[in-house]
Amino acid sequence: MKLAAIDIGSNAIRFQVSTVLEGSDTILFKKLEYIRFPLRLGHDVFTSGKISQASQEKFRKLMKAYKLLIELYEVHDYMFCATSAMREAENGQQLADEIFDQFGLKIEIIDGDREAELINKAIHSYLSDKTYLHIDVGGGSTELNLYTGGKKIKTRSFKIGSVRVLEGNDSPLVWEEMERWIRAEVKKAYGKVIAVGTGGNISKIFELARTQAGKTMSLNRVRAQRDMIASYSLDERVYKLQMNPDRADVIIPATDIYTRVMEWAHASSILVPDAGLKDGMMLLLLERHRKLNREA
Repeated sequence: MKLAAIDIGSNAIRFQVSTVLEGSDTILFKKLEYIRFPLRLGHDVFTSGKISQASQEKFRKLMKAYKLLIELYEVHDYMFCATSAMREAENGQQLADEIFDQFGLKIEIIDGDREAELINKAIHSYLSDKTYLHIDVGGGSTELNLYTGGKKIKTRSFKIGSVRVLEGNDSPLVWEEMERWIRAEVKKAYGKVIAVGTGGNISKIFELARTQAGKTMSLNRVRAQRDMIASYSLDERVYKLQMNPDRADVIIPATDIYTRVMEWAHASSILVPDAGLKDGMMLLLLERHRKLNREA
């Protein structure tokens, strides 16, 4: 069985097709295709409140291309999810409706809680019964999830993201609200807190530090990596550190979000699983397929 997940973020749009390999007690998603297209919807939305005409045209072309790939790979089921940029855009739902009318593709514009729920599906297998603060930094929002004793007990979404901070559209009041929430909810009684980071920027930090996915990195080492990257110009980050241009400019504000959250939570280390929103979408599609088979 082949599944496709399309993550329509604020900084980029990710498309993945995977084959599901089911063993007696394991499930593997073998990646067949992965495309990350740097369409920064957040630049329009966090500045003007809507998606520009130029971005809409690119978006339509991209959706047409993804539809063709879904057909060529003969995908059994797929899911399109849009996050903070499209849900905040005054014309986001209108654009989603036009894509459905034109191509028959249903785009789900999900809220922060739904986004956190899908990411939780992807990272759950990496967690034990310890206390974790999951930090997912996107272009327009940051989702925080608190786990203890193997259960998620708190979740909250904040309008703070890498693109929003880069372009000066973040609010000091929201930063203060996030700090208050963390200090109130991450209690000493829960014991030592381990941060769990998801998102392309923290994965890039791990890659540059040559730390394997699924391992932990100290807060001090994350800071050191951040300072190393900041010492390079944008051009040097692209040519010397081999970053995509749309990663090179947001990685510093994104890393600052991770480190500040870790400081407020008194988390001295961070774990970065090789998983994210699109992986949670794949798992949800698989669950739906199994349910349909049981009911058939």
